[in-house]
Amino acid sequence: MKNELQELRRSAVVSTFGPGSVVDFRAGGGAVSGIAAGLEEWDRSFPPAGLAHPQVIRETRLQKKLGVKGFRAPPVTLERGKDDDPDTRRLVAVRFPRWLQCPSCDVIKPERRWKNDPGKAYRYCPTCTEKAHGDSKVFVIPVRFVMACKHGHVDEFPWDWWVAHKPDCSVAKRENTDRHPGLVLRSEKPGLAGLILSCPKCRARRSMDGVFSKKTWERGPKCRGHRPWLADGDENCGKEQYAVQRGASNLYFAVTESALSIPPWSDRLQEVLGDWWSSLTNLDDLSKLEEYIGFLAKGDLESVLKELEMSPAELAEAIRARLTSYGQLRTDDLRPAEYRQFVTEPGRSRTRDIDFETRREVVGAEIAPWISRVVRAVRLREVRAIKGFTRINPPGDPDSPEVARLSKEPLEWLPAIEVRGEGIFLALNEERLSKWETREDVVARVSECEARHQADWKERYGEDAKPPEAITPRYMLCHTLAHTLMRQLTLECGYSSASLQERIYAGTGEEPMAGLLIYTATPDSDGTLGGLERQGKATRIAGILQRAIDAIEWCSSDPLCITDMMGAEKSYSHSVCHACCLAPETSCEAFNSFLDRALITGDGTGSGLGYFEKMLRRS
Repeated sequence: MKNELQELRRSAVVSTFGPGSVVDFRAGGGAVSGIAAGLEEWDRSFPPAGLAHPQVIRETRLQKKLGVKGFRAPPVTLERGKDDDPDTRRLVAVRFPRWLQCPSCDVIKPERRWKNDPGKAYRYCPTCTEKAHGDSKVFVIPVRFVMACKHGHVDEFPWDWWVAHKPDCSVAKRENTDRHPGLVLRSEKPGLAGLILSCPKCRARRSMDGVFSKKTWERGPKCRGHRPWLADGDENCGKEQYAVQRGASNLYFAVTESALSIPPWSDRLQEVLGDWWSSLTNLDDLSKLEEYIGFLAKGDLESVLKELEMSPAELAEAIRARLTSYGQLRTDDLRPAEYRQFVTEPGRSRTRDIDFETRREVVGAEIAPWISRVVRAVRLREVRAIKGFTRINPPGDPDSPEVARLSKEPLEWLPAIEVRGEGIFLALNEERLSKWETREDVVARVSECEARHQADWKERYGEDAKPPEAITPRYMLCHTLAHTLMRQLTLECGYSSASLQERIYAGTGEEPMAGLLIYTATPDSDGTLGGLERQGKATRIAGILQRAIDAIEWCSSDPLCITDMMGAEKSYSHSVCHACCLAPETSCEAFNSFLDRALITGDGTGSGLGYFEKMLRRS
C-alpha cells in the first residue's frame, strides 16, 4: 500500500534531502517524518533500473572522477492522459523517528501504539480525539530528539535509558518497544532544564538538561549502526553517538562533487553519442573501431552518423582523439582544466559547443592592476552529483570512513542534477598577487586559520590521518572576493541571495590559478535571461567591483568585526560576519569558512595588508 506524501524539488534530492536525510511531510493534516530511502529503492520503486532509465545524465569528466558510468536525475512521475492510468511510481521514505508525541497530553510512545486509519500515513491520539468530541483528530507529531553518530548512523533516542526507571517498574521490563505504554515529555518551564521526561508507572523523572552535552554520552549507550534508509543495512559500529534535534542542520551534510561541462566534452559530438560512448570506447581492440562503427551504421548508429554528418572513418578518428584526451584527464582536481578554458583564447572546433560559451572582455585601466582577465560565461552547464553524506561534522575528506553510503553496495551510477546558467569569471593579476601573498602579515594571518583547521582535522580523524590541502592566502583572497561580489550583484541586479553561487580557482605550483566564477546555476528562472553575464561587460564590471570593495571597507559590526571578535570558534575565518561577507551556505562551497575581509580592504591601519587596499575610495 502506497501513501503519497509531498513533493520535493529535484535539486533538493541531491543536497539537503538526499538518501539518508530526514524529511518532514504533511499527510492528511498530520505531521509525518521520514528518512529518504537509498538508491536500491530508486531501482525498485522507479523502474527501469540503473542507467536504463530515460532520466540519465552524462558528464564524462565527473564520471571518471567518481568512478561511475553515468548519473540519474531524481525521477519524476510522468503526466498521463485523461483516459490513461496514473503513474504510481514514487520515491520511498521510511518513517523515522518511530516515537511520536501527542501535543495535547504530552505522551510519547512508538507509532504502532497510536491510532491510525487504513492507508493513511498519519497517526492520532484516540484519547484526546475523543475528548475533542470527534470534531477533529488530534494528530501526534514526531519526537524532537534522535541519535546520530559520526559514521552516518541514526537511531531512536533512548527514552527508557534517559528516564532511568525504578528497578521494579513494569515499563522497564518490557522488551518489545512496539507495546510500550508510553512516557510523558512535558515542558514545565522554559529551556531544556524545564523539559521533563517522566514515567507514569514508576514516577521516575528526569529533565532533558545536558542532552546535547558530549560528556553525557561518553557513558551512554553506544551506536548500534542503524541505517534505516538501507533495507537490512545495519552494520557493527559501537562508536559514541550524540543526541541531535530531528531538524538540526548537522544531522545531514551532503557530500557532493560538481563539474562544468567544458570542451571537448561539452560539444555536440559528445551529446549525440550519448549512450554510444561507452559501447564504442570499451572495445578490446580499438584498431577495429572503424570496422565496428561501419557495421553499426547499417542499423541503430545510422541516425547518429547522419546527425553528425560524419562517415564511419571520421567518427572513428574523432573518438580516438577524444580517448587520448580522456586518458589525460586529472581526476584528483577537475578545476585546472576549467580554469584554462577561461584564461586562454578559445580555439576553433568542427562541432558546435552547446554547453560552454564564453566572451572575453577588455580589462579597464582602473582595475587592471588587480584583475588580469574578465570573461563573460554566456552559457554554462554544471552537473552536481551526490556521492554520500556525513552527520555531526561537515564533510572534510570525501574519502573518509565518516562518509556514509547512499546504497548498500556501490552502483554504476549516482544521483545528480544538471543545471544551466551563466556567469562572470575574474582572474587576479598573478604578478601583483605573487608579491602580496608572500607578505609576512598576510602569511601570519592566514596561518592562524590554517593552524585551527589542521588541529580540528587531527582531532576528528586522528594524528595519522592524511592532512587536508593547505589553505593559502590566494584561496582566502579569491573566496572572500567571491562573497563580496555576490553580495554586490544581489543588491544591484535583483538576484536572490541564494541564486548566485561561487566556484573558486586557486592553486600554486606548476600551474598556478587565481580566479573565481560567480554564476547562476539554479533550476528556477534566475539567471536564464542574461542578467548576470551582462554585468561582466567592460562598461559595468569595473564599477561593480569598485562598489563591492568599498561596501565592505566598513562593517556595521565594526570594530568588533574587523578585530575578529565576532567569529565562530571553529569558522577558520577572520573579520567576517553576516553584516559584511557571509553568504547563504547554498551559495558558498566551503560552508562560510576561510574568509577574511581584511585581506581585501586591509585592517584600517594603512599597512597594505589588503590586496585591493589602494583601490578604496576613502573619504
